Amino acid sequence: MSVCPTRRRLERQLPFGGILSAHRSLEMHRMDVSPGLRAAASAYLVTGPRLLMAKGALSEMAAQLAPHCPESARLLIPDMLELAEVYSAVSGHRNLRVRLEKITTDSCRKFHVDCVDLRLLRAYVGPGVQWTADEGQTVQEAPTGAVVFLKGKHFPGWDEAEKILHRSPPLSFRPVPERVRLLLTIDEANACGDAAFDMVA
Repeated sequence: MSVCPTRRRLERQLPFGGILSAHRSLEMHRMDVSPGLRAAASAYLVTGPRLLMAKGALSEMAAQLAPHCPESARLLIPDMLELAEVYSAVSGHRNLRVRLEKITTDSCRKFHVDCVDLRLLRAYVGPGVQWTADEGQTVQEAPTGAVVFLKGKHFPGWDEAEKILHRSPPLSFRPVPERVRLLLTIDEANACGDAAFDMVA
């Protein structure tokens, strides 16, 4: 028996409302990467562009993404759009920026806080985001497939929330076959990806 699409979307949205609590800076929920999504992600790593991006209203996203996504990886698009809808419902933003990126280096290797208000991350391949609440003494890592919401320093009342820093997991220390990630990032459309970070070593 198939699940109603609207019900499925609502079920995905509900767990993430906690990120709006005044004291929280991170909300993570484990989600499996289905065999179909896994195959699509693997295909994307082989033939897809390094960066696939769409910007604007949800209704405009599919038309921007589809022409640049390999046919064998097209199953990624409905999942990306569904998560964009979740992000929109939680954040209240109607114009979004969606990025799918191949990562093979130790990018963003320092712990930092993003210059955004709210960010959604999901690694389809490879490890998820790492974070610390004690300046790196204890480091936690989201598993592959987990969906993570992170508050940035532009979120209203951020100074009063728990202080969590995050980073991309370093890849250079991992076995060669594991030195790749396929990362989905969703922000408000005008978020500046090149903004300065607050960093610690």
